[in-house]
Amino acid sequence: MNEAPQGAPRHAPQDVPQGALQNLLDLLDLERIDLDIFRGTSSAAPLVPRVFGGQVAAQALVAAGRTVPADRPAHSLHSYFLRPGDPDAPIVYTVDRIRDGFSFTTRRVVAVQHGQPIFHLSASFQRHEEGLEHQEPMPAVPDPLSLPTGEELLPRYAHLFSGPSVIERMLETRAAIDLRYVDAPPYASVGEPREPKSQVWFRTNGKLDGAADDPLTHLCLATYVSDMTLLDSVLLAHGRGGWVVGDIVGASLDHAMWFHRPFRADEWLLYDQESPSASGGRGLAKGRIFTADGQLAVSVIQEGVMRVPRAAKPS
Repeated sequence: MNEAPQGAPRHAPQDVPQGALQNLLDLLDLERIDLDIFRGTSSAAPLVPRVFGGQVAAQALVAAGRTVPADRPAHSLHSYFLRPGDPDAPIVYTVDRIRDGFSFTTRRVVAVQHGQPIFHLSASFQRHEEGLEHQEPMPAVPDPLSLPTGEELLPRYAHLFSGPSVIERMLETRAAIDLRYVDAPPYASVGEPREPKSQVWFRTNGKLDGAADDPLTHLCLATYVSDMTLLDSVLLAHGRGGWVVGDIVGASLDHAMWFHRPFRADEWLLYDQESPSASGGRGLAKGRIFTADGQLAVSVIQEGVMRVPRAAKPS
């Protein structure tokens, strides 16, 4: 089979304010330094001096996808976060071509910094097939345009945040994504345990066109966003505000996604999230991503370290 590597973002639409979406697309546009070796740059996570986990997962999926024929989109990925990433150093992604079958293609990707692996991903790709169809229904939620933006929401809770620059850093980090909470986020209900469920609407801040409007790009953007809020549901169950408040120390441990149906990352997607368990200093969360017309597009599961700082523990 002649290989036609899946595309990559090359330019952003013209209506993106301050080039935020372009910057994100550039972040996902890896440099190919050998047939199966790629190099990416980084940006720091908003509140900690390490690489955002969603960025590493998305870049690894880009690397894997560029070694797969274009008619085989990703249908699943399974990954582990091994070490914190250094935002000041490039990340090298090495792809192993595990299998090229008649219907399925499998790739393994290892992300390396300073000579050590920081992330491991296995991804499976499949050519289109017809088959059985069913799905869970989409929950009833308000229209996304009726909900406050991050610019409107964050300042309301500035008095709870761990520092005066939190709002600025959060808005800068998420400038490429329009993300809107259906209910109050964890930092809005510190000390008030709630049902461990959270919902957000999201889409890119601008339309994708030209070379950027590529199926792999949409999958990778959803992968990037999927790590932003998934552990919120764990925090809600315990009345914790999370990293912006400083009452939890945590990090993603592993991340799995299943891509069920086509979707566009520049159109509204509902991320429905819940936590079935927390124990042993870890919290488990699962999510479902629906298109605005009710199609179940993606399923997500993640476990993360969730530790209460010593000073915040009750006496």
